[in-house]
Amino acid sequence: MTVPNLKHDPSTCHTPERQWKFADILADPLINARWEKVRRFFFLRESTYDMSCRCNIRCEGCYYFEGPKQYTDENRDPDAWRLLMQAEKARGVTFVVLAGAEPALVPDLCQVCYEEMPLGTIASNGLIRIPETIQYRIHVSVWGNDVTSQRIRGAADMLRRQIDNYRNDPRAIFVYTFTPTNIDEAHEVTEILADRGAKVTFNMFSAPVGYDGPLRHTPATLGKVRETMISLLASHPEHVLFSNYNAVVHTHRLGLHDVFACPYPRRNPSRNVGLGRSFRQYRTDLSWDRDAACCVPDTDCRDCRHYAAGSAIVTSKLFRHATDPETFRAWLNYVDTYLAVWVTGYEKGENLYTGITEPPCCAP
Repeated sequence: MTVPNLKHDPSTCHTPERQWKFADILADPLINARWEKVRRFFFLRESTYDMSCRCNIRCEGCYYFEGPKQYTDENRDPDAWRLLMQAEKARGVTFVVLAGAEPALVPDLCQVCYEEMPLGTIASNGLIRIPETIQYRIHVSVWGNDVTSQRIRGAADMLRRQIDNYRNDPRAIFVYTFTPTNIDEAHEVTEILADRGAKVTFNMFSAPVGYDGPLRHTPATLGKVRETMISLLASHPEHVLFSNYNAVVHTHRLGLHDVFACPYPRRNPSRNVGLGRSFRQYRTDLSWDRDAACCVPDTDCRDCRHYAAGSAIVTSKLFRHATDPETFRAWLNYVDTYLAVWVTGYEKGENLYTGITEPPCCAP
């Protein structure tokens, strides 16, 4: 794969008008306060875990049912999972993401994970309520209104059932995944969720390897999604956990890897530091494969704009964004959003920068 030379593409990125020292950027009291707030969570070290190879629905373009991971056996032994979590803590993991196919089908295993590793998030379709004894963040996936969900996910009255299951539940974040076919109904769905006091964030459909169906984005749909995200954030600032910079990087004409260089093992050969050293993606039989390990396995890397990927890729680029106050404010907005979406009890602050800035390209 040829990675574009972003430093020489003004449509892709920007460079600051002057050189700034980091200390000068932090001299701004608002920037300094937000920096101190977010950096207390730099201890987070994640890995992800497929809890079950079964699901109660089947969505078009589902990444889980691509590749060999869907064929692994399920280890249903709570003691084995407890030993795994203890071993993960011993090697420095502090945050777990419990995912596919549908973790709500194995609440006993989720409970064991929570007892051993209390910081984490569960990715769920929201049709089965996860017991309140498991105090992880719960990401409820939303792909449109009930008509669209019936067509794309094969489930009737899906949004209504999701809301009923997690009404007034502070663990829940509703994650609206934009596809080319559901952009216009995002206003309707966000209004419904906001009226019920729910928190909402946004995701981008990112095609699995080999997928060439109608849900893959085009340059035109990327632009329309960006406008819609920014409009919804402005209309529902108390309920939408997002920032303009989130909208910019996740609707960029290039995927996250081509813009920022993905640090997950699948694209990062280094085993020395960061995610290349610590991240593992465990399958349901408790095995893992470094060559396939990333936050959303079997995604087409060139099309990856996934919110989960950005949570590590963009947040890891501190030095690249510490170029000027405007860019650093945008990055702090992104990190503040990431923590509010993923960490139970973390409260998002007001966005420090409300303009539109492209990713910087003047640093690695």
